[in-house]
Amino acid sequence: MKLSSIIPVPELHYFTLLLVTGLYTPGRGEITSLDTGNIDDILNNAGVALVNFYADWCRFSQMLHPIFEEASNIAREEFPDTTQVVFARVDCDQHSDIAQRYRISKYPTLKMFRNGMMMKREYRGQRSVTAIADFIRQQKVDPIKAIENLEELSTIDRTRRTIIGYFEKRDSDNYHTYEKVANILRDDCVFLAAFGEVSKPERFSGDNIIYRPMGENAPDMVYMGALTNFDLSYAWTQDKCVPLVREITFENGEELTEEGIPFLILFHQKDDTDSLEKFQQEVARQLISEKGSINFLHADCEKFRHPLLHIQKTPADCPVIAIDSFRHMYVFPEFSDIAVPGKLRQFVLDLHSGKLHREFHHGPDPTDSTPGQEENIEVASNPPESSFQKLAPSESRYTILRDEL
Repeated sequence: MKLSSIIPVPELHYFTLLLVTGLYTPGRGEITSLDTGNIDDILNNAGVALVNFYADWCRFSQMLHPIFEEASNIAREEFPDTTQVVFARVDCDQHSDIAQRYRISKYPTLKMFRNGMMMKREYRGQRSVTAIADFIRQQKVDPIKAIENLEELSTIDRTRRTIIGYFEKRDSDNYHTYEKVANILRDDCVFLAAFGEVSKPERFSGDNIIYRPMGENAPDMVYMGALTNFDLSYAWTQDKCVPLVREITFENGEELTEEGIPFLILFHQKDDTDSLEKFQQEVARQLISEKGSINFLHADCEKFRHPLLHIQKTPADCPVIAIDSFRHMYVFPEFSDIAVPGKLRQFVLDLHSGKLHREFHHGPDPTDSTPGQEENIEVASNPPESSFQKLAPSESRYTILRDEL
């Protein structure tokens, strides 16, 4: 394993020189050490917090320490308000309870928090001073675009989910709550806002927020809760911005794998929106109660040729539905069968009950077999191994805690 694959060459030389000469000191980096006594207070009062979950014995953690501290120096110079940006660390050996709380399964892990809430996307960029500093700058960019004229709304991109707020003024509790929600969900929706005279035609009975779904003819949906209630606003917006069926890509595959629950995947051609729509409808109709026990995903057939070949399919066979349990892959018999009431749901329930795994190894479960015929029922087979498990974190970048995975 080359150190240069973790640290870019210029910074590697700098880092190596400091280690060899013994000149390295923490410098000006204001890295806050978190423990059970201060973690909630510090994170809850931080606009943005980047937390390094590490272990002293982990060589990758040791490599990251000086880089993380130097990045914090840069952030402190650019964002001097200590509540705007916080760099913090958790010694997971000393505070295993905190590591368990945030489901840390590898070292070092860099988690992003906003106002005390952990973001689902951890930092997975390059482990360099420049990259980490740039990441913090990106996180401080205002995710809300101001609308100067309501006519702009007729030209917004209808392939993106959009939240639009109409406010009398920026300096209001209503807008500050909207800002907090937008910062947390900035990667999932487009956020727009109109103020004062521009927003007045849409403020029939005061400030309001609407959701504009994807699709040219999809009707707007209005938020009916209290605008200053963060919990309600966040729950409503998250429901609209985070789809039940998400797309898996090579960019987000690692984070989806780390959620640790099986995948139900529709493989479809990119321009085959009809199959995707049918799949989304049936997932919502049959499997909404299973949300949390399995991830509902769709994937581009062309990009994910390898998993298809793994289950003896090609892009020409798409649409194809399969489950990846992280041990094996199981294929749903016929895509057209998703319209059969309860059939897609039973496929998922058979995974949870172990029936899919059992039948792969021992043939169909006996049902109405007659005495003396049981010995002929067992038909051994070899289910394909998991393909998406290969998107899990790289062992050349982290120390993986195998007993946690």
